[in-house]
This record gives sequence, structure tokens and C-alpha cells, in this order.
Amino acid sequence: MTEDRILHTYDAAAEWADKHRAAGRTVVFTNGVFDLLHNGHLDSLRKCRAEGDVLIVGLNDDDSVRRLKGPGRPILPLDQRLRLVASLHCVDAVVAFSEDTPARIIEAVAPNVLVKGGHYTIPEIVGHEFVLDRGGRVLSLPLLPGCSTSSLVDRVKERFAPGRS
Repeated sequence: MTEDRILHTYDAAAEWADKHRAAGRTVVFTNGVFDLLHNGHLDSLRKCRAEGDVLIVGLNDDDSVRRLKGPGRPILPLDQRLRLVASLHCVDAVVAFSEDTPARIIEAVAPNVLVKGGHYTIPEIVGHEFVLDRGGRVLSLPLLPGCSTSSLVDRVKERFAPGRS
């Protein structure tokens, strides 16, 4: 079942979204790295899903994560991140993208609703103009306080640093 939720091309993602829109469903899109899945991710994805009928999630591929976050990331490779996110009940489909921004995949999917976390304002959300021009909605939802992959990585490094017991 999880493997059925992984879309392997932009064309497959576009076709998936078109099928759901044709059936009268509201397609929601969000994106991110989703490295070391945690409660903040789950909270965010549940909030995204509540904004429509189906949720498709774009994941940065490994090369784009390294360009954006540095050589030590991602911690989990793309295939594992895709399977983990696709296995969540609130997620209907996932697709990887290789660019530094999700602009191309957003244009392919053409979501009715585009959602990002609250650390972005609407004008900062990549794809906001495209979605708004098509009559869609763009949302910046509040984040779960104290939950981020970067802070989790920092805590692990601190806890297991040489010389600590």
C-alpha cells in the first residue's frame, strides 16, 4: 500500500492530482525534507490534510538536501524518507523533486491549496503566486513548538559528544 502512494515522476504526480480534482476533491500540497520524522512533521502533515480532501507531499531528493542543508544531510536517504512519509495515514501521495525549490512540482500538481509551516510568510512561500492566480489558497500554518529536525540533530550530537557519559 505504501509503495502505491509513491509517485515516481512529475507527470505521475500531475496525473494523480488531475484525477482527484476531476472527482471534485480539493488537492493540498506541501513539501519539505522530512529527515528524521518527528511529532512536528506529523502535526504539520495532519494540519495540511485537514485543509482539503487529499494531500500530496513533495520531498527534496538527497542532492537538493545537501545543497540546502550541508554535506551531513540528509540523515535518511530519499527512499526511506519517501516510504516513511507515504506510510502516514494523513498522506495520500508523495513525490520527490530535485530542484532547490518546489516550483516545478507545484506547477505540475497545480494544487488547490498550498501549505507551508509558520516560519514562512505567504509571500515567501515558493509557488504562492501560481496557486493564487489559479484561484487557490496559500496557507502558512503554525508549527509545533520545540520540534525541528535541526534541533533534534543538535540534541543527539550534544548527548553523544565525545567525553559525555
